[in-house]
Amino acid sequence: MSMISARIERLPFARFHTHLLLMGGLGYMFDAMDAAVLAFILPVLRTAWNLTSVQIGVLGSSTYIGFLFGALLAGTLGDLIGRRAVMMSALALYCAASIVSAAVDSWPSFFAARVVAGMGTGAESAIIAPYLAEFVARRFRGSFTGALAGFFSFGFVAAALLGYFIVPAYENGWRIVLVITAVPVVMLLWWRRALPESPRWLESRGRAKEAEAVLDRIEAGFARQGHVLPQPVVDAVSPPVAGGTLLANFAALLAPRQARITVMTWIMWLAITFSYYSFFVWIPGLLVQNGMSITKSFAYSLAIYCAQIPGYFSAAYFNERIGRQATIASYMVLGGISALGLAFAQSDQHIMVAGILLSFFMNGTYAGVYAYTAEVFPTPVRTTGAGLASAIGRIGAIVSPILVGYLYPNFGFAGVFGITTSVLLIGALTVVVMGVPTRGRSLEDIAAGEVA
Repeated sequence: MSMISARIERLPFARFHTHLLLMGGLGYMFDAMDAAVLAFILPVLRTAWNLTSVQIGVLGSSTYIGFLFGALLAGTLGDLIGRRAVMMSALALYCAASIVSAAVDSWPSFFAARVVAGMGTGAESAIIAPYLAEFVARRFRGSFTGALAGFFSFGFVAAALLGYFIVPAYENGWRIVLVITAVPVVMLLWWRRALPESPRWLESRGRAKEAEAVLDRIEAGFARQGHVLPQPVVDAVSPPVAGGTLLANFAALLAPRQARITVMTWIMWLAITFSYYSFFVWIPGLLVQNGMSITKSFAYSLAIYCAQIPGYFSAAYFNERIGRQATIASYMVLGGISALGLAFAQSDQHIMVAGILLSFFMNGTYAGVYAYTAEVFPTPVRTTGAGLASAIGRIGAIVSPILVGYLYPNFGFAGVFGITTSVLLIGALTVVVMGVPTRGRSLEDIAAGEVA
């Protein structure tokens, strides 16, 4: 570790980190609200604008299209121009586009606004975890980043409540909901204005004096709160990673020994995202076709949304207890078992229990995935690697509904669950076999082990 990294590693968890957690977590919450509320808005727009099924399908994909490009753009820019600038710009873009989408009166305009809003949420989601993880010491980084992702769950629950109680209650309820998801972001932007740039990133760009100045201000805050910091322990400095330009950053991700980690994150993200959207987009409809109408009820929807909360935060806890790899793999496997339980459920009670467990484990997996992805890339290419992995994962979200739509008529109910669960198991095995342990290791130690 360099002196910059050593100074970060000696910081105890304090008010500074709580503020980071809230500022980043609230961003994730609004991202989730924005994505989830669309499911409650589209049925209203179908009637109001006389939309066809194809047009509804196009609108349904708008957020994920924007998310893909936003994540990719944020990752590349985060390493080139800085994490903070990208995060602030992404949040402002999302806010503006959401307000525009609330004001339009035609589906093409709504589609365009939703794609742009999706770019903002995609960029925000891709940049927050790798950015804020760089401020956190190794001993609680996994729990911190997992808890960050846990705020997604609050957004989904809020979207369900808005969708059920606000959208149908007013003639323009859908517009009100979109404004509700956008306007509070202005307050979040104001709160984030004092966020510093990552000292680790500044150092990686040769801006050591600026990195030291940022840490001086942070440490002064700790001193004012009565914290006595130990002397920093500087280890051998790891060799620099090639980077600095767009092409150099992509080349570094596929360099010998780093390529294995990069490919592992791609498979991990594809597996969890493909399976997640296969289960949660198609399961309710398939169960209804099999005579199980409980999945259309508000109680079922609210139950599986609420199950996300302990799912995320339990995984955040296990990130530090058993490690990121074990947490991800375990939750993937248990999610697959829950899906099979749902596939063969014979009563409403069994569906409710299996659905809650599925939501618990599938969402909990993301708490491990976000934490792990933020750690396994060297600082000069960290957001490029995380953004690219997230973007590739979104391909799974786009492809899975189409593929399941093909599989169900040809292979039936069991075939859909069998193939989707197999993808989950492949993802779990890939993380265990191709991944590297990160628990209790500094970001520099992890990078040195993979690129030295």
